[in-house]
Amino acid sequence: PFFIARPPALFFHRTNQGCASLSHHPQRTMSNGAKLEEIDAEVLASGAEGFSPTEIFIKNPGRVAYTYDDLIMMPGHIGFGLDEIDISSHITRNIKLQAPFVSSPMDTVTEHKMAITMALQGGIGIIHSNMPVEDQAAEVRKVKKFKNGFITDPICLSPQNTAEDVFQTKRKLGFSSFPITEDGKIGGKLVGIISNRDTSFIEDPDVTIESFMTPREKLVVAKEGISLVEANEILKVSKKGKLPVVNENDELVTLIARTDLQKNRDNPLASKDKVNKQLLVGASIGTRPEDRDRAKALVDAGVDVIVVDSSQGDSIYQLDTIRHLKKTHPEVDVIGGNVVTPSQALHLIKAGADGLRVGMGIGSICTTQEVCAVGRAQASAVFHVSKFAKKYGIPTVADGGIKSTGHITKALALGAGCVMMGSMLAGTDESPGEYFYQDGVRLKRYRGMGSLEAMKKGSEKRYVWDDSVTAVKVAQGVSGAVQDKGTLRRYIPYLMQGVRHGLQDAGCRSVSEAQEKLYDDKIRFEIRSPAAQREGNVHGLHSYEKRLY
Repeated sequence: PFFIARPPALFFHRTNQGCASLSHHPQRTMSNGAKLEEIDAEVLASGAEGFSPTEIFIKNPGRVAYTYDDLIMMPGHIGFGLDEIDISSHITRNIKLQAPFVSSPMDTVTEHKMAITMALQGGIGIIHSNMPVEDQAAEVRKVKKFKNGFITDPICLSPQNTAEDVFQTKRKLGFSSFPITEDGKIGGKLVGIISNRDTSFIEDPDVTIESFMTPREKLVVAKEGISLVEANEILKVSKKGKLPVVNENDELVTLIARTDLQKNRDNPLASKDKVNKQLLVGASIGTRPEDRDRAKALVDAGVDVIVVDSSQGDSIYQLDTIRHLKKTHPEVDVIGGNVVTPSQALHLIKAGADGLRVGMGIGSICTTQEVCAVGRAQASAVFHVSKFAKKYGIPTVADGGIKSTGHITKALALGAGCVMMGSMLAGTDESPGEYFYQDGVRLKRYRGMGSLEAMKKGSEKRYVWDDSVTAVKVAQGVSGAVQDKGTLRRYIPYLMQGVRHGLQDAGCRSVSEAQEKLYDDKIRFEIRSPAAQREGNVHGLHSYEKRLY
C-alpha cells in the first residue's frame, strides 16, 4: 500500500479496498506539513489503483468481452497468513466443497478413479455419460462404496463360490476382502471372511471358498446397534482389517473397514455426505427422454448431484429435464447449463436448477465459437452470470478456459463458486486411458465431447437435442493429447496452495470475502495489453524448465 500527501479535507477513505487502513498506525506528518491519509477519490478515479468491476464489465466503454488472460488483479494488503485463508465454496445451493474444484464430465477425464480422488482431496468429480446407463451407475456406486462409515451393502460370496469367482470379483471391483454368508448375500448367516492373504497362495482356481476362508469362530465381530466410534475402537484394538456387524441371529447386517479409518485420517477435507459419510459424486445426463431413465439409475446408485450436460443450456429440452428431475428426485441437486448470459440463467433458475455451469466454446479442445459463431469470452461470462445468479442464491461453476492457478483465482474472484476443469486434469494418473510416449514426452489422450470420435460413442446428444436423425455430424471439438501431470494426490494440493497465494496477494481471506469485495467494487482489476500478457509470463530466456511443484 502507498499513500499520497494532500490537504486532509479532500481525502476519500478507502478502508478494506486493498489498501491498509491507517486506523492502527500513528498519523505521520511530512516535512512540508502535509499529513498522510488514505487514497483519495482523485487517485482512484485516475486508474492508479486499477478499475472497479463496474467500470470494466458494466460501463465497458470498449464494448468488449474479456478472457482470464485479459485481466490482472490489483494487489491488496496482506494482514494474514496462508493458513488462515478459506477456499471452501458452494457448487450448488446445498453442497459446499472444501476445495472449489470439479472434474469435467468428459470420457477422457472423469470416471470412478478421478471422482474418488477428487472427493478425497475436497473437490468432486462428475462421471461422464458417454457409456451405457448400467456402466455409469456402476461408476457412481464404486465412488459411493469406496469410503463408508458403515458399508451397508458389501459384496458377499457364499462358501460354494470358487477361488476364480474371488479373482474375477477382485479384478472387477478393485478390492479383495469379502464377507462369506450362507447364501452369498447381505442378510445371510455369517460363516466366514476372506482377505487378500487368504487367496495369495491359491493355485487351483476351482477350489471352493469354504476350504480357505477364515471361519466364523476366528472372526472378531460387532453386534447390531454399535456406534461408528465404538466399532472403530474395536478395529484399532483387534488390528483386524474388517469388522462384520451381525444381528442376534448372527446374520450379516453391515461391514466396517479399517482402511476407512486411515482415509479419514489422511483426507480431512474429503467431500462427504452428511448422513452416511460417503464420498460425494456427480454424474451427467443429456436432455433426451431416455435420459430420465438414466437419471433414475444414477439416483438409485447414490449420486449426489446431476449435471444436465448441453453445450447450449437454454433449450426447452433442458428446461423440461430439470423440471422432471426436481419433481421426481427432489433430494438430488441439479446443475443446469451451459450458459453465458443472465437471460439463459434466468430460464434455468426458474425451472429449478440448484447450480449453473458457465462457459461456451472456450475449452482447449472446443471449437463451438469457431464453428457455430456463438459463445462468450469466459471472464465476462462468469462475471455477468454469477452476479445475476447471486440474487437468487444460485452458485455458478466456471467451466472451461482454466490453464493455471491464476485462472482459477480469477474465476473465483469474478463470482464463480467452483471451477470445472478438463485439460488441467486429463493428464493425471487418475484420468481414463493409458499413457504413451511421443518424441520422448509422456502423454495421455484428451478429446472434446464435441469431437467426432466422442460423438461416435454417443456424446452427440450434448449438441443435438431432439431425436431427429441427421446424416451429417458437425464437430464442435477436437482430439489431442496432454502431458503427464502425475497423481492428483500431489496436483490438487498444489492447485489449492496456488489459489491461497492468489487470494492472499489480493488481500482476501476467503473466496466469500473476495466475492463480497467484487460486488462492492472494492476489488480492482486492469486490462492487460498483449505485450503486458507476454511480460507477465516467462520471457527473455534462451531455455528454461517449468516445474509446477
